[in-house]
Amino acid sequence: MRWALVKVCVAVTTMVVVAFAVPLGLVIREMARDRAFSNAEREAAAVAPALSITTDRDQLERVVASAGSDAGLSVHIPASGGTSAVDLGRQRAADADIEAVRRLGRASTTEVSGGSTLLQPVAIGSGEIAVVEVYVPEAEVTNGIGLAWAVLAGVGAILVVGSVAVADRLGVRMVLPARRLVEGAQELGEGKLGARVPEEGPAELRLAAVAFNSMADQVVQLLANERELAADLSHRLRTPLTVLRLNAASLGDGPAAEQTRAAVAQLEQEVDTIIRTAREAKPRTTAPGPGAGCDAAEVVRERMAFWSALAEDEGRKVRVAGVERPVRIPVARADLAAALDALLGNVFRHTPEGTAFAVDVHNGDDAVIVLVSDAGPGIADPEAAMARGRGSGSAGSTGLGLDIVRRLAESTGGDVRIGSSVLGGTEIRIWIQLDGGAPVRRGHRDRRAGGPWPGSLSGAARWGFSRSSPRP
Repeated sequence: MRWALVKVCVAVTTMVVVAFAVPLGLVIREMARDRAFSNAEREAAAVAPALSITTDRDQLERVVASAGSDAGLSVHIPASGGTSAVDLGRQRAADADIEAVRRLGRASTTEVSGGSTLLQPVAIGSGEIAVVEVYVPEAEVTNGIGLAWAVLAGVGAILVVGSVAVADRLGVRMVLPARRLVEGAQELGEGKLGARVPEEGPAELRLAAVAFNSMADQVVQLLANERELAADLSHRLRTPLTVLRLNAASLGDGPAAEQTRAAVAQLEQEVDTIIRTAREAKPRTTAPGPGAGCDAAEVVRERMAFWSALAEDEGRKVRVAGVERPVRIPVARADLAAALDALLGNVFRHTPEGTAFAVDVHNGDDAVIVLVSDAGPGIADPEAAMARGRGSGSAGSTGLGLDIVRRLAESTGGDVRIGSSVLGGTEIRIWIQLDGGAPVRRGHRDRRAGGPWPGSLSGAARWGFSRSSPRP
């Protein structure tokens, strides 16, 4: 579409330039010819007064010489009253043409070798007609025409180039929204439910973008309803499962009873997994771009206020840092809250009561780092903990929480790494890219020997502890 518009504009502009430039060039050529013959008429008129007074050769030669055009000016006086004919200068016109002008008594032009001549009749004192011949070279007739054509060609080229530039800008304005619409459709087809199209461009494309965004919102809503339905249906199974578990508990001892109880426990665990997967493994539904995302500092303060009550009941010391100022990240608020709840829930689930923990937010130029640290026993196999469905190896762990955190970070081009905190426990670093580019690989080695991650807090004093203090 863009190139088609440019081609049409080039064709139309070229036709307009030709339509105006060719007639204008012809007019300029005629003006140059008229200018040259006007000069010739002035030269002939300069000799006419002398011819009306005298026909003496010497005097006429001086007049012709004073005119400054002796090389191109000639005078032809016919014989009369016993005087012979007088011819001054070089004759270029044919005798027949000169006689025709003398007989008709009006000026005329004729083509000669190398140009043209102006034949001007002049009445002399004897009553005869003399003819003044002025030679006009071809170079004088075409003087300035080449420059004029060059100027016209340059102006035409500028007009064509300008029209192409304007057409290209208009084409971009039309093509870019269409291209974004195509890219959005491809992303939505690839399962990127956060794909949205800016509602800009011509009216038709804006309406198409509005319809596409509305369709994408409906798709997201339908998928969310489907997941909620799956979670609700799975949740309804808990009631018959509870009955089965109670009945299995009353079966007494024996291999059959143990197998029944084990099957009921496994079924109950599978139902819990389905519920968590349906409700927690949500697709990213926030469109990237200016204005999208949330304030990470605000979300951290909100979730820490929620978990601080439970931390106070269990005697846990809590530290929050880096949330004094707004920290904007390209992540949906609900997704970041779910990731923080998953990590903080793991702290309460897998560390003893009284274990301290902390959340720290670092705001960089191209990325934001969220650190969740604790003083617990740590994770023996970080790679296994990051694998979906494997968990940390402790009872009741499915690994879904860390998988939610990993997918959130990777959706921005970042990553998640597990290491050792300065308190000897686990430190989980969430690297969130601000520009959505490729992940910045920093600090990817496991920090099992202790020491802070790059960009983490410098030392235990930041958390309110000292290395000599006993672990809570």
